[in-house]
Amino acid sequence: MARKLHYFDLNGLAEPIRYILHYGKQKFEDVRYRYKDWPIKSVKDSLPYGQLPLYEEGNRTLNQSLAIARYLANVHNLLPSDPWEQAVLDSIVYNIYDFWQRVLFYIKEQDVTKKQAIKKEIMSETIDYFFSRFEKDLKDNNGYFGGKLSWADFIFVGIVESTNLFLGEEIERKYPHSVALIQKIRNLPGVKEYVATRKPYVL
Repeated sequence: MARKLHYFDLNGLAEPIRYILHYGKQKFEDVRYRYKDWPIKSVKDSLPYGQLPLYEEGNRTLNQSLAIARYLANVHNLLPSDPWEQAVLDSIVYNIYDFWQRVLFYIKEQDVTKKQAIKKEIMSETIDYFFSRFEKDLKDNNGYFGGKLSWADFIFVGIVESTNLFLGEEIERKYPHSVALIQKIRNLPGVKEYVATRKPYVL
């Protein structure tokens, strides 16, 4: 069964999905569109809601990055069987995306002065607000968000890396448990080989 993941030639929201697929040793076509060329009308018009990423599996398609990641996490045993534990991980993932929403304000802002002000707030307030809490979760749960490797860890690493790309920073550097988790994910079988061969992301 043919599998395809459609996204930009960046990490962004698709990198956690790519990581999960490579970790699961899942063959797939990694379709990438030039970020600078977007929107590409022919592609955008073909998408269910005009947005990427899009995942194809045979004749089925799935949009929304978290829906794709959660589905693949279930396939590759990165989702606990207990409903409560699933909900806890879901809440962590939504918290990670709440952080990403603040970064999106920066990415989308066109006014240079306003953009600088948003970045200043992210660097001075937003990062510590979220990462101090992420650090506590990781410290209390054996270095993972759910006590062992799960899809939430992949989401976290992908969002951190994407934030670093757009801000030109290393936002995790003051948070040792976050740094350790990022290294663990990057060194997983399948992921390690992918990271070693991918081209550097540039805006």
